[in-house]
Formats: sequence, C-alpha cells, structure tokens
Amino acid sequence: MLIIVDKKLPEPAKARLRESGWLLELETIGITYDAISGHPDIFFTQIDDQLIIAPNLPEKFKTRLLSLGVEFLEGSNPVGTSYPHSAIYNAAATSEFLVHNLSITDSAVLNFAGDKTLINVKQGYTRCNLVFITHDRAISSDLSICKKLSEATIKVLHFDPKTILLAGFRNGFFGGCCGVFDNKLWLSGNLKYHQGGQNVKEFVNDAGLDIIELCDGHLFDAGSIFFITTP
Repeated sequence: MLIIVDKKLPEPAKARLRESGWLLELETIGITYDAISGHPDIFFTQIDDQLIIAPNLPEKFKTRLLSLGVEFLEGSNPVGTSYPHSAIYNAAATSEFLVHNLSITDSAVLNFAGDKTLINVKQGYTRCNLVFITHDRAISSDLSICKKLSEATIKVLHFDPKTILLAGFRNGFFGGCCGVFDNKLWLSGNLKYHQGGQNVKEFVNDAGLDIIELCDGHLFDAGSIFFITTP
C-alpha cells in the first residue's frame, strides 16, 4: 500500500500511517503557493483505480511511483501558482460521480471520467472541501457543495471548518484532513476538538465505516490522504 501525504502532515499522523503502508511525502517548491505546495489533492486526481497527475509534478515523485509499480496518467495542463490554475486537479470522484468546478477541470480528468455523472460546483477546491465516505454519502465544509450534492440525492453532512488548521489561512477544509480506505475514514487530527465531531462520528458509523484519528489535536488540512494499492 502506498499512502501519499503532504510532508507537513504532523509526525504522529505519519507514524500511524506507516503502520499501514509506504509513505510518499509530497513537497514542491516554486510551483504553487506554499500553503498547498505539498497537498496531494493539488497534484493528483484519483478516479477509481486510476491516478491522474499534474505534468509538472517533480520527476523524483514520478520515479518513485513507477518504482512501486503505480501506473499513472499525466494531465494536460500544469498546476499553476494561483487559482484557478492551482485547482485544476482538485476534483472528487466516486464510482458514479465526478464533482468539480467543471469550467477549470483538466481535460484529462474529464476524459477519464467517462460516463460518470458530472456535478458542477462553484468551489474549485472541491476535494479540499469534500470527501465521499461511500458512493452516495459525503462530508463537506462548503455549503454550496452540500446543496448541489443533496440535489443529486447524495446524503451529505456539513462540517463547519472554522477550527481546521491550515498554515497561512484562517482555516482549512474538512476534505483536506482525510482519506478513505478499507472501510475507514482516516483523519489527521481528533474530532473531540470540534463542535461537529460527534455528528461526523454518527454519520460515518451509520454508513458502516470506522474512524481512525491519526493524531491528537485539531484537524489539520494536509490536502487529503491518498491510498494507492500497489502490485
């Protein structure tokens, strides 16, 4: 199992994740702004078993992926220094849906989405703000995303992001704090520090998933946790 994380993820969280697989700690310089420069969901889109990567992802990370037998498809456009060019791969996908601001989505992502139902939202940093815990249940820290998903008959829980940590910003977003694998929601932080924490626990448990809180402290937006099955 390969687990892709931001190098800035708290060390206790990285230590817990190493118990489940190999870590690829992402770090870039000069590609986009510092707060998101190591965020996996800025450089990768995961659709089913396919990994789509930004063409300007540093070569050392491409080499590492290939050495582990991880196949990937390069996108059409590079990640840029500022929005919207920094968000072109920040889409959220399930077996049925692709959710993003479709006016900025990289063409390779749209092409690979095939016959999935496309849901257009205003928020370009979609994956930062949204995590699907099952194909038809999601948690989001963006109210406009919640509204769009509800219209598509997806059951969605809103989580107030005001206490989520992201260096350089007032707050981060819920989707960037987590990943889903092996019927578990993996969180970089502990829900006990958040007003809506109990609601998340009930929502996730009701869907039949467990929660792994990787470290103590407030939730930390590290640009999502990507779990990649290796050969």
